[in-house]
Amino acid sequence: MNIEQLREYCINKLHVEESFPFGEDTLVFKVLGKIFALISLDEPETPRVNLKGLPEKNTELRERYEGVIPGYHMNKAHWNTVLLESDVNDKLLRQMTDESYSLIVSGLPKKIRDSAGL
Repeated sequence: MNIEQLREYCINKLHVEESFPFGEDTLVFKVLGKIFALISLDEPETPRVNLKGLPEKNTELRERYEGVIPGYHMNKAHWNTVLLESDVNDKLLRQMTDESYSLIVSGLPKKIRDSAGL
């Protein structure tokens, strides 16, 4: 999956907006104001994305895939950096993106989730 395909996948989720709050080198996706994915644009030869995950599963993914490493500039227990051009296939990348989105949504107050229909 390339950056544009991942961007399309992220932006098509409910209540997602994209922005560049950290500068032009980091494309950020938020669901109802909370970050669930950050795509680094500063090194085009090494495209990568930061995604949230469960700590136990993050460790397992890092052990199994060379393209999954501790989250760059993030809480290393809760975030992974995924190298897009690696041994991580598109199906797994979509699953990891879905999980990141779901974890962020589940952490939102119930009132906000209910009012947004999530």
